Amino acid sequence: MKTNKKFLSFLILSVLTFLLAGCPALQEPVEVVLEPGSNHQQNNAMSKRFQDAAPKGQTAVDSAVDLAKKNTELFEQMMVLKQKNQGLIAENSRLKAQIAVLEPELEQTKKELNEANDLLIDMTTELNNWKVDILGNREEIRQANIAQMEILLKIAEAMGAEVTEKQEQNKQSTETSGEPNE
Repeated sequence: MKTNKKFLSFLILSVLTFLLAGCPALQEPVEVVLEPGSNHQQNNAMSKRFQDAAPKGQTAVDSAVDLAKKNTELFEQMMVLKQKNQGLIAENSRLKAQIAVLEPELEQTKKELNEANDLLIDMTTELNNWKVDILGNREEIRQANIAQMEILLKIAEAMGAEVTEKQEQNKQSTETSGEPNE
């Protein structure tokens, strides 16, 4: 920053020295005499443009000082913008590094999610197959239970047990409904 201020002060002093050492006759507007023609209008417009640019009553030193002030302001703005740019570049590189770390994790997570979805689909299929097997065999299991109870009843009768009405009703109701009553 010190070198920039030194450079700026050197520039201002150089401009001031150049302007003060310059020809004093050139500080007054010069009248240009041209032959009549199309170039005259164009040159006249050019001379007006330069005359209108400098305010009247302002010397070359004053305009040099104004330009030096504007140059200083613009230089300070440039430095602020450079600092902002460097900050943005640093943040951009930090975010790129963070993305580089997160992308493999994202890919791994996607892979694990797909595997979990496949496993869930397989488990759902197996559960549905199990339900079909169990519910399909339910009637067979009931019939096996009824047959077992009938055999136990016959064994009990063969051993000399008496069959009561309640047991007979249970036997008849199991045969008609398919479910034992207790």
